[in-house]
Amino acid sequence: TDGLTSLDRYKGRCYRIERVVGEKDQYIAYVAYPLDLFEEGSVTNMFTSIVGNVFGFKALRALRLEDLRIPVAYIKTFQGPPHGIQVERDKLNKYGRPLLGCTIKPKLGLSAKNYGRAVYECLRGGLDFTKDDENVNSQPFMRWRDRFCFCAEALYKAQAETGEIKGHYLNATAGTCEEMIKRAVFARELGVPIVMHDYLTGGFTANTSLA
Repeated sequence: TDGLTSLDRYKGRCYRIERVVGEKDQYIAYVAYPLDLFEEGSVTNMFTSIVGNVFGFKALRALRLEDLRIPVAYIKTFQGPPHGIQVERDKLNKYGRPLLGCTIKPKLGLSAKNYGRAVYECLRGGLDFTKDDENVNSQPFMRWRDRFCFCAEALYKAQAETGEIKGHYLNATAGTCEEMIKRAVFARELGVPIVMHDYLTGGFTANTSLA
């Protein structure tokens, strides 16, 4: 076969095997894969290749992924926002101390107006940010658009009264990617600084699309 299907070029290589200390018939295998086997910028493809196919191999009766080392060259193909703690501090203009935040409780059952009031009281009381619980999407008792509006109002009111920059994580997670993007765009139009997405249930592809 030509180079595109060459086994020697594209096969995974087990370059080290260690016995698990104190365990019988258990080993740690170190396996390396060529980067050409992975689509650039696709978390989904990476995990499908490393976890999906391997864990579905019936000949392996017991298998556990202990660690994953991703080369810098591959990491650079992901174009999501490089948000870390330093970016959070820069946006909030808060340095030299821990950032304080909380999830709004009760997470379900409040009207949008009362939910916004809880956000305001938390931010006005001294917290740097608040966040929606992952369960809070667009339930009958509190539709997402109403929640976004009341939370934005609470955010700006708390900022005006404290003179500090505040934040609230608006949950844009939805049943479809199109609806998720719609909610995120509306949040941006309101001027709120943060949106969140539950990638564990919404999926890596949706998360990458939002980023």
